[in-house]
Amino acid sequence: MTSFINFNLKEKHEKGFTLLELLIVIAIIAILSIALVFMLNPAETLKKARDAQRISDLKSVKTALGIILTASSTPSLDGYGSVCLTSTTPAGVTTANASAKISYSYDGTVACTGVGPTAGIDAAGGTAAFGPSGSWCRNGVAGSVSKVDGTGWIPVNLKALTGGTPISSYPVDPVNMVSATTPNASDLVYRYACQNGTSATVGSGKPAYIFEINAVFESNAYTSEDNKMSKDGGDNNGMYESGNSLYLLPASGAF
Repeated sequence: MTSFINFNLKEKHEKGFTLLELLIVIAIIAILSIALVFMLNPAETLKKARDAQRISDLKSVKTALGIILTASSTPSLDGYGSVCLTSTTPAGVTTANASAKISYSYDGTVACTGVGPTAGIDAAGGTAAFGPSGSWCRNGVAGSVSKVDGTGWIPVNLKALTGGTPISSYPVDPVNMVSATTPNASDLVYRYACQNGTSATVGSGKPAYIFEINAVFESNAYTSEDNKMSKDGGDNNGMYESGNSLYLLPASGAF
C-alpha cells in the first residue's frame, strides 16, 4: 500500500505545472512587465537624458568662452566678424552692428529674412532687433559646425589660446533640428548671441563682452515637475539660458 501511494505522488510530481497554471504565471509576468514599462517610461527617460546633456553642453561652452575673455586683452566673441550686436576691431574700436545675427547649431538651411526678433535688455541700443537690414540667422556650415577654429557655429577661435583649446569641439543639440527655414521657439537646437565692446556712443551703459546660449528642454521632469527653464534666472521662461548674460537673446517670440 505504501509503495502504491509513493508511486502516485511521484507520478503527480513528474507531471509538473498544468497549462492553466502556466497561463496564470505568464499573465502575471506580462502585467508586471507592462507596469514596469509605465513606471520607467523609456521615452521620458531618453528625453531627460538629452536635457541633462544640454545642461552639460551649455556649461562647457560658457566655461570655454569665459577663458577666451580672460585670456585676451582685446577679445572678440565673433572672431572680429559681424555676428555680435556690436563689432570690435583688434585695436579695440567699437561700432554698432546693424546686421547682428543669432547663430544656430543646426547644420542645415537657416535663412531668416526681414527684421529679426528684439534683443534682450542687455543689448546695445536697448531694444535693437537682430538683423534689421537683412538675414538675422546664422547656421553652422555642414562639416564644420562643431569646429573650434572660428568656423564652427560659434564663431570664436578657441585654438588661439596659448594653453590649448579647453574643449575639442563645440557641442550641438542632441536632436539638433530646425522645423522650417525660419526657426521656431520650440526647435530643439542651440542658439548663440553676443556683444563685444561698448562705448559712450555705442551701447552706453550696457555690459561689454557678453554672450548668451540657450536650449529648449523636452522632458516633463525639466519642463513641468522641475521647470529649469523658468528657474535659470533669465528673461525667457520657454528656454534654458546660460552665459555671462541671460538678457541678450530675445525674451520671447519665434527665434
